[in-house]
Order: sequence, then C-alpha cells, then structure tokens
Amino acid sequence: MNFRTLKILLSKEIRLMKRNPFIPRIIVAMPLMVMLVLPLVANMDVKNVGIAVVDNDCSQLSRRIIADMDASEFLSVNSCEFTYKNALQMMENGKSDAIVVIPDNYSKDISVGDMPKIEVDANGVNATKGMLGANYAAQSIISTLAQWQTENGIELSAYSGSVMNCFNPTLNFRNYMIPALMVVLIIIICGFLPTLNLVSEKETGTIEAMNVTPVGRFTFVLSKLIPYWVIGLIVITVGMIIGWLVYGLVPAGNIADIYFAAILFSLVMSGLGVTIANKSATILQSIFMMFAFIMIFQLMGGLFTPIASMPEWAQYFTYAVPPRYFIEIMRSVYLKGASITDLWGQYIVLSGFAMAFCMIAAVTYQKRS
Repeated sequence: MNFRTLKILLSKEIRLMKRNPFIPRIIVAMPLMVMLVLPLVANMDVKNVGIAVVDNDCSQLSRRIIADMDASEFLSVNSCEFTYKNALQMMENGKSDAIVVIPDNYSKDISVGDMPKIEVDANGVNATKGMLGANYAAQSIISTLAQWQTENGIELSAYSGSVMNCFNPTLNFRNYMIPALMVVLIIIICGFLPTLNLVSEKETGTIEAMNVTPVGRFTFVLSKLIPYWVIGLIVITVGMIIGWLVYGLVPAGNIADIYFAAILFSLVMSGLGVTIANKSATILQSIFMMFAFIMIFQLMGGLFTPIASMPEWAQYFTYAVPPRYFIEIMRSVYLKGASITDLWGQYIVLSGFAMAFCMIAAVTYQKRS
C-alpha cells in the first residue's frame, strides 16, 4: 500500500465531505436526535424474568414459594444458591434478573405469627425488567403466603419485604437505553454513509476513472472508510458527553473499553457497507439493502426488545447478529463497570465478525482495468 497515495485520497475525501451539505448535517444531527429523543420515547415490555433464590430456610414453605414463582407466567427460577454471593454472580453474568433471599427459620417464625422479611434484589441494569421482576416475585410470594395462611389457619401480618436495585439504583430506563443507542450512531456513520459514498461514485462514473489508475483497491477502499471511522469515534464521544451533561450518566468502567468496542463494531459495519456497495448498481438499491440489515440489527440485537423475552428460536438467531455483542459490552461497561477481561467472549466474537466482513468486502470489490 502506497501511503502517499492514501494521504492524497484522504485529502480528496475530506474536501468532498466538506462540500456535501448532507454529510455534515447528519453527522451533527444524528447524535443529537438519537441521544436526546430516543431515550425519552423508547419503552419495553418484559416477560420471562429470571430469578435466583437463596433459600436459607430449606423448609416446605420455602420450597413452595420457589415452586410457585417458577410456575408463574412471568417468572422463571434459574437457580437455587446456598449463598448470596453466588446468586449475585448469576445476576452479574446476566443469568438472572432478580434475587430472592428467604431468611433462616422463616417457616418457624411464620408459624408463631411473626412476619420476617424476604429480601428481593432487582437487577437495575435493565431497569424495566429488574423492577417488574422484583414486583412479580413479591406478588407471587404474597399469593403463596395467603394460601399458606388459609390452609394452616395462621393469622399473618401484612407482608413486608425489601427490594434493592443493583447496578441501576434509580431504575431509570434511560440508563438502560443510552449505552445501547451508540449502536445506532455507528450503524449510520460507519455503515450507511460509506455505502452511499461508494455507490454514488458508481452512479457519477468517477469510480471507473479510479479503476483504470494504478491505485490499489485496498488503498482506494481504505481512503473511503478512514474518515468515517474517525467521525464514528467523534460521534461516540459526543454521545457520551450528551449522556453525561443531559442525563448525568457516565461509564462505570474504563472508557478505553468503549472505544475499543466501537472500533471493532465500526469495522464490522464498514465491511458490511462496502459489501453492499459492491453488489449495488444504484443508490436506491444500496439504501434498500442497508435498510433491511439495519432493521434486523435493531430488532434482533437487543436494542429495544430484551433477548431473553424473545422466542427461543429467535434467541439462537441473535448470536449471528453483531450488534448484540456491542450492546452487551456497552451496557456492561456503563452500568456494571465491566472490563475486557470480563467481556472477553463478546470482544472475540466482535473481532471475528470484523475480520469476516472486511474479508468479504475485499473479495467482492473488483477493480476493473
């Protein structure tokens, strides 16, 4: 690769972007619209809330409480742990959405008319699911205790329990959405815009003139993508600043982990965009093809709909959707303070997608002489 040629082509691309009235506007408008509007209007329904139970009582009543929760339409008891630390680890790994702690000698205290508290801790990373999961668990416990009272003729005082929201104490749904909205910015800036740029070269005929020059295809495509990679990082920075100034949300983890994930996802979207551009003859064709992928990415990546609430077949399908891993990284770094060592699996898969899409883009681009 000739770096002098690459420098000249990059200078040309920057001048073209400055002269194009559409690109500077969308670069400024996109982060403002996405970060200011979507967190206010986005909402999500919740089902299949995972529950981790710490049964310190191990009595017939505690087992019945667990069985009734597992039989609920909205709850699913994923595990019964011996210690709260193990249950919290299940929550940190995303395998449960709430923790129910049944205290020692609970059934004995109930039998003498006392009403000890059953602690319910909600996962605040997903505010909606955590809050509803805690409420569902509390309602299930109340129903079970009412039936137990009737069957055994015991008079109980009103149920009292404590609910603690982990990772997102305020249960603000915006805190759940804002980190994931970065995916929309990267898709548009590093995927959609480069696609339109390359296809517009086809329609105007300038790409034919470039193809008969000694400029290599790798150098040419790289000159098209590097400006958008830089802009993507700038837009991510603007998005984080807006999240901090407007919503008071700052990453609990290392910001460098966010930028590393953003770079990998930028490569994924750039490779996909170049592939679509190589197979498109007109801008309209590329828009329709890119729009189809964007819809799948947003609906199946866990941006608006929790993956755990999807049908089982759809959950398996999401493993082939790259935004799923970027969204998981962003939410974990922002709300849990996770690091690369905690999310190495997501980073590896995202790196694999980046290499695969870039290779496909290089193979499908044909430089004609």
